[in-house]
Amino acid sequence: MSLFLSIAVLASTPQDLQRNEQPVEAARPQMTMNFTTFDQLADSLSTRVETGTLLFSKGDCLAVRIFTQSPYTHVAMIVMRNGEPVVYDSMNGSGARCLTLKNYLNTQRPAAIHVFHPRSAFTAEMTEEYERLLDQKLGTPYSIKHHLTGKRSNGIHCAEYAMDALSACHLMQAKSPPKVSPASLLKGIVQAKRYVPAVTFQLEKPPAMVEKPRNWCHQIWIDTKNCTSACCVKLRGWVLCQ
Repeated sequence: MSLFLSIAVLASTPQDLQRNEQPVEAARPQMTMNFTTFDQLADSLSTRVETGTLLFSKGDCLAVRIFTQSPYTHVAMIVMRNGEPVVYDSMNGSGARCLTLKNYLNTQRPAAIHVFHPRSAFTAEMTEEYERLLDQKLGTPYSIKHHLTGKRSNGIHCAEYAMDALSACHLMQAKSPPKVSPASLLKGIVQAKRYVPAVTFQLEKPPAMVEKPRNWCHQIWIDTKNCTSACCVKLRGWVLCQ
């Protein structure tokens, strides 16, 4: 069974912002392309990003959705290295990490991904400061508790990581980076006219492996196992944001 994926190039003019709303979708997409495999989508996206590109996810994490009153649950940062994009983010269970674009997208399935580009390309000096901060934080454990207090801790969450990197290259500033959420970061970069929407696409969950039953009893076992596994995966996404 082929995996159907789509990607749409969006108009770059931000819409008016309302509380808890972000200017992600344009009224009409300018272009749509269909991909039959996950690899095709990842390969195509790798040609559409640049250093400073931000990837905002609309995932399943209920804790972030409820607390921020927004569908945006995660943000990651792209750096071009030797002509290939690598992705930095901080994820529950992993902490601050650096992945290939394809591996990162695989960790986000299923989710809607919204891509934002810097309005102006990063200079060499900005890129150096941006990468230095991102690399310095690698290995920092994930933490979200200090988001409530606004005080620094020995951990870091995704939006805080992104805000620190943007501050390091003097593109954005925040009074309290720990209190920044994916939604408030998106709102800030657009209101400040530092970023514009580029593309959006939907990542579907990987197709399930089809196991052929030997008999009716085995079929019941397969159905029970698949149902239990799907429930556990969904709950893990809702509660643990993984």
